Amino acid sequence: MESTFKDLRGGASVLDMDPKHTVGGGVEDVYGEDRATEDQLVTPWTISIASGYSLLRNPNHNKGLAFTEKERDAHYLRGLLPPVVLKQELQERKLMDNIRQYQVPLQKYMALMDLEERNERLFYKLLIDNVEELLPVVYTPTVGEACQKYGSIFKRPQGLYISLKEKGKILEVLKNWPVRTIQVIVVTDGERILGLGDLGCQGMGIPVGKLALYTALGGVRPSACLPVTIDVGTNNEQLLNDEFYIGLRQKRATGKEYADLLHEFMTAVKQNYGEKVLVQILQTIMLFDLLAKYGTTHLVFNDDIQGTAAVVLAGVVAALKLIGGTLAEHKFLFLGAGEAGTGIAELIALEMSKQTKAPLEETRKKIWLVDSKGLIVSSRKNSLQHFKQPWAHEHEPVKNLLDAVKAIKPTVLIGSSGVGQTFTKEVIEAMASFNEKPLIMALSNPTSQSECTAEEAYTWSQGRTIFASGSPFDPVECNGKIFVPGQSNNAYIFPGLGLGLVISGAIRVHDEMLLAASEALAGQVTKEYFEKGLIYPPFSNIRKISAHIAANVAAKAYELGVATRLPRPENLMKYAESCMYTPNYRNFR
Repeated sequence: MESTFKDLRGGASVLDMDPKHTVGGGVEDVYGEDRATEDQLVTPWTISIASGYSLLRNPNHNKGLAFTEKERDAHYLRGLLPPVVLKQELQERKLMDNIRQYQVPLQKYMALMDLEERNERLFYKLLIDNVEELLPVVYTPTVGEACQKYGSIFKRPQGLYISLKEKGKILEVLKNWPVRTIQVIVVTDGERILGLGDLGCQGMGIPVGKLALYTALGGVRPSACLPVTIDVGTNNEQLLNDEFYIGLRQKRATGKEYADLLHEFMTAVKQNYGEKVLVQILQTIMLFDLLAKYGTTHLVFNDDIQGTAAVVLAGVVAALKLIGGTLAEHKFLFLGAGEAGTGIAELIALEMSKQTKAPLEETRKKIWLVDSKGLIVSSRKNSLQHFKQPWAHEHEPVKNLLDAVKAIKPTVLIGSSGVGQTFTKEVIEAMASFNEKPLIMALSNPTSQSECTAEEAYTWSQGRTIFASGSPFDPVECNGKIFVPGQSNNAYIFPGLGLGLVISGAIRVHDEMLLAASEALAGQVTKEYFEKGLIYPPFSNIRKISAHIAANVAAKAYELGVATRLPRPENLMKYAESCMYTPNYRNFR
């Protein structure tokens, strides 16, 4: 076989594979070609790729200066590269040195995106090995600025753009994507990007960023991930008047026109990729309706509601070790009663119900919500949106957050309002006045929209607050002590959840799976972290954390009877780890 390929000058070359992995080896892939790994995949054929100049421009297989002397001869690379041969580790060091030279986060983002377009494995190697440093660059908060300026920095399309122009042809469009086996799709319509509002077609930066994390943090192979933007227009006048805007120049379609396009997309996805493809739908004004509509027919999930809810619940459960008591003994007050706030509240109430065996209607009464009109109370019920109504409890009207804090006396204050600086000095001081250790979670992204900063929370409570935020904050010195704020980032949850769904072949997402993911994350906070006041483990351990979450989620999928990958692996933790993509270079022959 080798001599055959050497005769194909400039043609195909092959990845070096163990003979037992080929058809002639006679080893069957027990779990099928769509298992979550690439490196351990038992492949019934040999993978062919380009050679020579084309190989250096193929990001999936390019290794740059890491091609060995033997590989350079075998694949017609002589003279196309400088003579030095570098190991991947040295390439990584050089690139991290280069990235650290940039002072502007958006420049770091662009440098990383350029690297992904040149050398995919090196990009993921950097991201995995330097996750705490690079996560804020490829994800929140920098990705928000990247979306705002996406038209100006756009170089090469990443993912699929499906607009109203493709109505009636979406299945054909999906077939234009070169990879047939897709396991995870992240789709946005650009209507609600972080706390930045309607960014239309430029919201593509979010699916691209989230899928990079599915691979780096959760181990789903990059080729199995597909970012999609559904472009139905935008109501952002600034973008409509921007000469560099890359989307449809029209007002956002709504109602039947919008619903029909999305239904065609969801139908085409199932037809093209099957029952087991995970579709993560990003924030849109119709999100609750979409999850309700497709939750019974597709494997659908939203990390802004469900993922954030799971990671917040994990933080609350872990914090109980520091503040004492059981979940049901605490009282919660939310600022923000949108989809995210009510989603978090519902998952906390579900866990409380599971622990106490009390009806969900009873556990909801431990949770109060404040929206733009004040405390949600029963006298307002008829004027409330349907997802707010379960939280309308008996109480006299209260107009603002400070008065609500004083009236309800919560032990836990959670911000999901999308409005910055709303946890004022008076609010924090009030929380600290009746709690020895108040738990305060300022979840809104990006940093500018955070309800308060870590420094404000610690300073105004004399260092007694247990604090976590949606965006990262630096450690704070207060009263001679160093406090390390936790980051309640849904990136803790969705990559591991996605991996768990993939390795079990799940066909539906259930709330019990979110609780399983949450419990797995809370279980990774050790005594060492509690002593530092942390309620989340460090991101440096995220691959191990994701494997634990995946194993827990997969176990729940088997228990609920929605897993299709049979037989069930004996050790789900080991199986999850064995299925995780690794970015080390592969040898060519």
